[in-house]
Amino acid sequence: MIKCISRESLERMRGRFERLYGADLAARCVERAVMLVGRYGVGLDARPPAAPWSERDALLIAYGDMVRREGEAPLATLGRFAGGALRGAFSMLHVLPFFPYSSDDGFAVLGYREVNPSLGDWRDIRRLGESNRLMVDLVLNHCSRGHPWFRDYVLGIDPYAGYFVEADPGADLSAVVRPRPSPLLHQVQTRMGTRWVWMTFGEDQVDLNFAEPDVLFELLDILITYIANGARIVRLDAVAFLWKEPGTSCVHLPQTHEVVKLIRDFLEIVAPDVILVTETNVPHAENVGYFGCGDEAHVVYQFSLPPLLLHGLLSGSARHLASWAAGLGSPPPGCAFLNFTASHDGIGVRPLEGLVPGDAVGWIASEVVRRGGRVSSRSVAGGGEAPYELNTTFYDALGFPGGEPRGGLHLRRFLCSQAIPMSLKGIPAFYFNSLLAAPNDQEGFQLLGYPRALNRRRWREEEAVQLLAGEGPPAVACREILRMLAVRSAHPAFHPDGGQRILDMGDAIFCVERLVPGGAGKVVCIHNMISEPVTIGVDEGSQDLLGGLRVAAGGRAEIEPYGVAWLASHGGPAGRNRD
Repeated sequence: MIKCISRESLERMRGRFERLYGADLAARCVERAVMLVGRYGVGLDARPPAAPWSERDALLIAYGDMVRREGEAPLATLGRFAGGALRGAFSMLHVLPFFPYSSDDGFAVLGYREVNPSLGDWRDIRRLGESNRLMVDLVLNHCSRGHPWFRDYVLGIDPYAGYFVEADPGADLSAVVRPRPSPLLHQVQTRMGTRWVWMTFGEDQVDLNFAEPDVLFELLDILITYIANGARIVRLDAVAFLWKEPGTSCVHLPQTHEVVKLIRDFLEIVAPDVILVTETNVPHAENVGYFGCGDEAHVVYQFSLPPLLLHGLLSGSARHLASWAAGLGSPPPGCAFLNFTASHDGIGVRPLEGLVPGDAVGWIASEVVRRGGRVSSRSVAGGGEAPYELNTTFYDALGFPGGEPRGGLHLRRFLCSQAIPMSLKGIPAFYFNSLLAAPNDQEGFQLLGYPRALNRRRWREEEAVQLLAGEGPPAVACREILRMLAVRSAHPAFHPDGGQRILDMGDAIFCVERLVPGGAGKVVCIHNMISEPVTIGVDEGSQDLLGGLRVAAGGRAEIEPYGVAWLASHGGPAGRNRD
């Protein structure tokens, strides 16, 4: 088996193990990695795809029970719904954690190698992988307090006695970056006495100790299980907090990046066609650091995009969104952005740091609350709290308090927000509830008691089908999003690797020029961010791929309130590059 793995790969892994665990353990870790590959007999003949993504790709994000039908496994219902009502729109499907869990809608995992029986079984997962490129979560920062590993830790049973992070409650941990206002350490009574255990995300989610090699190899083994059952995209959940080092911020530590690189190296051996995605809801510069030098994540989320979009559309100015987009640069070769507006979590506001004025976060938070949303906080140095995320559906976040204005502007504004991720360089992603223009689930929030429930509504299949067959906001939003995706998939300028320029057409307009990779042709994507029509200048030969914009003689056109136009032409708009 060693002969089947290149010497270069072995030496690269050896170096990573040495940086993580020291020279004495590095050779043994390489042997364990080789044995792990040999145990499953996978991957050594696989080859990475020539083109891992194209303009035809889009990702659907959903819980395994997002749609339910009486007497049927929800995973099967989800697959049928995606292949029916959403047929052809999405090539990639992210099924959020489908394992047994104790809290956090799946992210407090009770069993990594099991499918929650209330959702279905591994056969259902494999079927989803046959019709979509399946994305699964590797929840590697923590597990449930009820997980057998933690029970064995409490009993002092090896190797689990070393699986969790203990710390001195008297130590200075003030530098630790926190995503929650809850205590970092929790007291646990074990067979060995009282221990203080690290719990970044709350007392039901216990952090795993990656300073212990057994933990890393346990998660690599789990990773192969997912791949063997059809996963072709793996999302590393909350990976930024992985490595703990008292006296530091305990976020983005060099060891954390080394673990991500090692997982990437391992995938290149066992499954080079699998795409690695990092989930790091942090400021932009820190977030894109997980590309490394093209040797870490293949894909990172654009976490700054949702709050910037929200700020721009509520304030009526594209200035901060355009400034950020103009400075993005290109990912390393073989890497891409994932562009989204909403997910199962809230809209993180830490990714706004340095991108908007200091008072903007408080203003956005107050606007979300006015529209029925909530604001979740995190602990900050000195013992205070600060906004961490906005809990709301994206549809309600863009509403008009006091009543719907003329012309259906609420829905127009929402559709403008959904068009922008499709126009930007990268792969677009859509959360299931956004497709249905879902309002905040106040009933679910009152029942479950946590703010994220506002955007985690589940649907009866017949209810969803009926909504999409009607003429209300859910039907209009879904039809238009699917139509835009179809238009996008037909033009090579929208390839994730295509070039991008942000053009200046004034603060009311967000304008993106997309270029066909390695060839001729472009599309200029124009988005009106305000509630009034705007007159713009464009090339007279422009054709709006979406069909809504009419260009008059002299190249003048009026774009409607919150209107969107994708212009294919040899010229362009009468704008200039943004610096």
